[in-house]
Amino acid sequence: MNLSNRKDIIFVILAGFFITNAIVAELIGGKLVEFFGLFTQSIGIILWPVVFVMTDLINEYYGKSGVRKLTFITIGLIIYTYFIITIGINLPATSFSPVNDAAFKTVFGQSQWIIVGSIIAFLCSQLVDVYFFWVFRKMTNGKMIWFRATASTVISQLFDTFIVQFIAFVLPGYWSFNEFLHNAAIGYVFKLIIAVALIPMIYILHNVISRYMHPENEEAVVTNSN
Repeated sequence: MNLSNRKDIIFVILAGFFITNAIVAELIGGKLVEFFGLFTQSIGIILWPVVFVMTDLINEYYGKSGVRKLTFITIGLIIYTYFIITIGINLPATSFSPVNDAAFKTVFGQSQWIIVGSIIAFLCSQLVDVYFFWVFRKMTNGKMIWFRATASTVISQLFDTFIVQFIAFVLPGYWSFNEFLHNAAIGYVFKLIIAVALIPMIYILHNVISRYMHPENEEAVVTNSN
């Protein structure tokens, strides 16, 4: 990688946002909040739309291999985070620690279930997203960015939402199966609404990146789609 190369610089920036949001979403995901007084979801749900946008942009400029490589790197870092949390839970706190063992385990112990669920859901949804992104891109001959970005998200997030919430909240006994179906369905719709709302942002970032990477040509060409 050559950091004097504009394409490499953009990849580092996109990868940074991609990985950071994925890991932070895991760490804060144990907190359930009520959105608009209407439904309850993990607070981590607010970060995943950023990951969706990064996935689409990486897909657009670096192809299938770029997303796949970054997905596996992120999974490796999430697993690394899991082991660090496990060590942190099992190391006893001092008597004067501002965070005692019980509080630490309550917060980060729940994150462990979310991390396990997310690893499985993240892998499935990313591979599905990559596949359908390029199916829709070929169908539209590289046009209609909003369509391929949104359509691939609609399909991939069905896998992601239901898998992660089942493992994170049903298996530990926090939700009944009926609660899971209700909350997962709402979470899925919520993610799709955000995905649609972010369409203008995708166009803006696409334009900015294209101009930066190809100052001589407004339209960037994906040279690696494998």
